[in-house]
This record gives sequence, structure tokens and C-alpha cells, in this order.
Amino acid sequence: MPCVMVGESCLCSHNIDIRALRPHRGKVLNVEPNQEPASGSAIVFSGSKSQCREFSLVLEAKGIAHETRESESSWVLSVPSTHLSRAYDEITRYAAERSVPRSVPDAIKLRPSATIGAIAYVAILLLIAYCTGNGWFGADWLSIGDLQAGAAREWWRAVTALTLHLDQEHLLGNLLFGVLAGLAAARLLGDGVAWASILGAAALANYVEILVAPVTHRAVGASTAVFAALGLLAGMAWRQRLTLRERLWYRWAPLIAGISLLTLLGAGNAHVDVLGHALGFIFGIGVGWIYARIGVADHRGVRLQIIAGAGAALLVCVAWLLALNHR
Repeated sequence: MPCVMVGESCLCSHNIDIRALRPHRGKVLNVEPNQEPASGSAIVFSGSKSQCREFSLVLEAKGIAHETRESESSWVLSVPSTHLSRAYDEITRYAAERSVPRSVPDAIKLRPSATIGAIAYVAILLLIAYCTGNGWFGADWLSIGDLQAGAAREWWRAVTALTLHLDQEHLLGNLLFGVLAGLAAARLLGDGVAWASILGAAALANYVEILVAPVTHRAVGASTAVFAALGLLAGMAWRQRLTLRERLWYRWAPLIAGISLLTLLGAGNAHVDVLGHALGFIFGIGVGWIYARIGVADHRGVRLQIIAGAGAALLVCVAWLLALNHR
């Protein structure tokens, strides 16, 4: 542990908060007791090379003569004996100004298993894909269930479009990423609440897209739900960190990371529904922010999970019943 040396005694890091400094690699060693500084000078600090150089800049800025040198076991910073007290005060003040007490966010107890919702998600997408491919009930499932801009009265399309896919590659990609994002959300919120929230945010995003997209716009795919799940996670983490006494970049890191993933995975060629991805992410962030604000993760009873999960499954069933009856 680095020490501040005064003569042959040392004042350890409870007097100077070394933890507040930038992290340095390597082990910091103390000056040996029998090690003497140059004549007429006193050691004010002993530690790593990078720390000594950092404190050297502090003293140089204050016009205090000093010397940085390597000893047998560490680096030392020495000053003339007449400037020892002032040098020590400047280093202590510098460390105190840089110290920012790091708050620890309240830990959310993760659920050990959250696979029921993921299994239901996979089963629904595979079932709809099978029905679409075989044209069950004599229906063109793509045409009656896809998202069509301007069809605001057919609200069920905002839900049915989430379950449709154009080909196997499209389906498998959304299965993979949807399961990963959904499992992460379910471990925080529980299966029922997490998947119901993802479905709700994605359906709202799709409905807004119906209202604002060009009249020729049509889209299908669960990717809007995938980005809603990503936004949900980012929104919860962002809201939680906003309450901490941390540096700006640390508090906004979850949102920045989520936007980076949206940019990386949510854009592509002309056939990619960028608007749907962005809206899903935005609505997901809103839901996650609200959940973190009111503490939904602290209320994950079995009854709530069952009600939320059953409600989500019922919504999908009702949407498809309306779509099949409206053809």
C-alpha cells in the first residue's frame, strides 16, 4: 500500500485516498525503513512509477521543487525538507478532489431459472411458421398478419406481425437473439412479466409504425420484440445508475451500450425494418425505466408471473383469431 513519508514515519492511505486515483497496474511497495533520501530532502510519497509521476505533475504545477527516482523496491518522490509540509498538503488535497464516493446500486436477486417464457417464445414462433408454410385454414398468413402502414383499424397486425418471418434465416436469427435477450430480462423480472413487457413494448412500437410509416410500408418479424427486450434491459440499468453519485459517462453507459448494439445489429440493407427496430428499442427503454423507477423487480410473485404470462399468450391468440376472421 502506498504511503506518504514524513521523515522516517509514514502516513498510509487513510490520510490520502489512493483509491481515488486512476487505477495503476502492478504491486505498490513501501520504501524500506533504512532507506534515506538525498541530503536536505525528505520523501513525501512512495509507490508505483505512474503514481509518482502523477504527483510530480501536481507539485510541478504548484512550483514545488521535487525529485522522482527509483529505489530498491519502489519509486519515491522527494522534496526539500523545507517544502515537505506544503507538498504533503498539495498531494492530499489533489487526491481528495479526485475522490468520488462510488455508490453501489441495490442488487436485484436474479432468478436461477427463467426458461418457461423462452420455451413459449420458441414454440409460438415455430407454430406460426408451420401454419404459414402449410397455409392452415386456407389462409395466406403473411398477407393477413403482416404490418401494413395505414391499417390503424386492424390493430391486431401490430401483434401478429411479430410472429411472422419470411424465411428460415430470418426465423432462426430472431429465435436466437430473442431467447438470449428474453432470458436476461426474465432473470430480472420473472418469465411472465418479462415476456409480457417485451410483447407489449414491441406491439406498441409496431402500432406506432403503422401510423407513421409510408403507406407502402410492410414488415414482419420478431426483431422488433428483440430490440424491445434490449431496450428494456438498457432502460432498467440506465435508470438505476442515474441515482448514483458517479461520473456522467458511468451513469449513461447502459444507454450508450444499448444504442451501440441497436446501431450495430438493427441497421442493414433496404429490407431491414430500421424504423421498427428503433421504435422497439425506444419503447423498451421507456418500460425498463419505469420498471426500475417503481421497483417492479422487487415484486415478482408467482401469481403476478402467471397472470402476465397468460395475458401475453392470450393477446397473441386473440390477435390471430381476429386476423383469420377478418380475411
